[in-house]
Amino acid sequence: MVDYLMGASAPCSDETYDVLIAKVLKFEAGNPALRDWDSPTTHVIAPSQEAFGTRRHSSPMLSLANAYSGEELDEWEAGLRRLLPNAAPTYRAELKIDGLAVAVHYAQGQLAYAVTRGDGTVGEDVTRNIKTIRGLPHNLAEPLTLEVRGEVYYSLSNFATLNQERERLGEPQFKNPRNAAAGTLRMQDTTEVGQRALNIFLYGLSSPHGLPTHSEAMTWLKVLGLPTEEHARHFESLEQLKQFYEEWKTRRGELDFQIDGIVVKVDELALRDQLGSTSKSPRWAVALKFSAEQASTVLKDLEIGVGRTGVLTPIALLEPVQLAGTTVSRATLHNYDQIGRLHLKLGDVVYLEKGGDIIPKVIGVDIQARATGTRQEILPPKHCPSCGNAVVSLEGEVDLYCVNPLCPHQRAERIRHFVSRRAMDIESLGPALIEQLLGRNLIATFADLYCLEATQLAELDRMAEKSAANVIAAIEASKTRPLDRFIFGLGIRYVGERAARVLARHFKSLDALQEAAVEDLTDINDIGAVTARSLHAFISDDAQWGLVQDALRAGVNPSPIEDGGGAATALTGKAVVITGTLSISRGRWKTMLENAGATVTGSVSKKTGYVLAGANPGSKLDAAERLAVPVIDEDEMTRLLET
Repeated sequence: MVDYLMGASAPCSDETYDVLIAKVLKFEAGNPALRDWDSPTTHVIAPSQEAFGTRRHSSPMLSLANAYSGEELDEWEAGLRRLLPNAAPTYRAELKIDGLAVAVHYAQGQLAYAVTRGDGTVGEDVTRNIKTIRGLPHNLAEPLTLEVRGEVYYSLSNFATLNQERERLGEPQFKNPRNAAAGTLRMQDTTEVGQRALNIFLYGLSSPHGLPTHSEAMTWLKVLGLPTEEHARHFESLEQLKQFYEEWKTRRGELDFQIDGIVVKVDELALRDQLGSTSKSPRWAVALKFSAEQASTVLKDLEIGVGRTGVLTPIALLEPVQLAGTTVSRATLHNYDQIGRLHLKLGDVVYLEKGGDIIPKVIGVDIQARATGTRQEILPPKHCPSCGNAVVSLEGEVDLYCVNPLCPHQRAERIRHFVSRRAMDIESLGPALIEQLLGRNLIATFADLYCLEATQLAELDRMAEKSAANVIAAIEASKTRPLDRFIFGLGIRYVGERAARVLARHFKSLDALQEAAVEDLTDINDIGAVTARSLHAFISDDAQWGLVQDALRAGVNPSPIEDGGGAATALTGKAVVITGTLSISRGRWKTMLENAGATVTGSVSKKTGYVLAGANPGSKLDAAERLAVPVIDEDEMTRLLET
């Protein structure tokens, strides 16, 4: 009945919406027995004080890799060509709205729930607040079950109105629309969320639903009444697409929402399956960002920061300058290769910008300004400024490292990371207690935590016997955390939660992980070359791996991660490479193989168990024949899955 009165589920203007709501209210007042449980008149009338729950995504919500120029876009396409030597992808370009990513699920045509990106695997359930967004239908034109993904944002006009009202009430104003949207979507008071008038654009389906291209998928979403961004375009080549980028670089001020670039996507969904993803980003998409606001100032001095993973980062100390609404006196220089490329010297006049309009960085130097005054050369350090240990560089990387696990600047941060909720989850060990333990020389590394005694803790400030016992109990409970959380807790550079899960599922134990060569690591799907080199450097370093052994000797025994595999199958422990055109999607094959205990990898090696080959298999078939790896078709693989 409500659908009939509202007329349609497609987006409409605020004025039209208000007229339709008035019709529904009038009808419900005269016919209370016919009032729908999901009536739009009920969506914002009941404040809730319940905390948000979490939900696991059906497939990872990854972030996009960035490019900032046509040249970088060409490099991205060159990478595609290497992976797709026999294909000619086309592209879809979409405006990159600066908002908050969400996944919205419909069941039998009804809006079931919505989840924020979160960490890419698990997000916050924001269903009740998503339902307040007027442009998002609660019922689709067809009774379909599907997941759509999009961006929640504030229109600039609504954002201005919101800040005007906050100013009138004497409340602090929001700094930008994105932060305001993120904060609003997580509010407990649904009535307040509804009054703030959030917006949403949907930019994709999580599965293809039989459609061959992304463009057709977006057209289908629009037919279903879902809000999509109308400026997206399809392009046969990057040269045409670059013109679209240049156009919106100058026209973005015409829009009633904030964009920070465009998103470029391979349009053919079958090619996306072939390209796959790294642990952080899909290979088939890239964000082509707009240049940020710039300013110039004087580079006065240099400071070296030592990060949790031991990376030495040069930091520019600057003459204060206004940039994008804030005063900037410090900026990252990333690494000493960057200093060399920019030919920087102390005393130079440098150009700054804010990466993503947030983080200030030095992007250039005014060489002509050197005609006056003296400049001092900047040389890379040979020793860590914190502990004096000799710095090292890893093959293929530009960063300098301090690999001393006892380095004072690293110790506290490494331990905090190790005990954090997403790692070993030792809740009782807060920052203040860690500082005390380090200050009293009771611990020096994360492994020392497992040698602590309650009597030692009871002597610390603000501790008593009961509190000390609780801490020891929490440390003891962490000894059997899942293997992926222990690996993540080690704080290995580039090894995030998702990569840690992949490694735990693949190797099953720390002993097996330590024996892995770089080639073994790069063969694993979702583990890139940079991550593999960083991980191999860690497990090969006697000091770093020695701490792991210390923890194991102290009783730490990480539990195997659940992989859903159940009983052993003919594919358990086998590495499988998929190539060619198959009758069902690669994503579906990958899921079935992993559920059977196999590992799907991206390249053929001597460790590959099988190559699953479809039509037009390409160079991977040649590699399999050269290495005598068994090549099987879909029927034979199906028989293996059933054994």
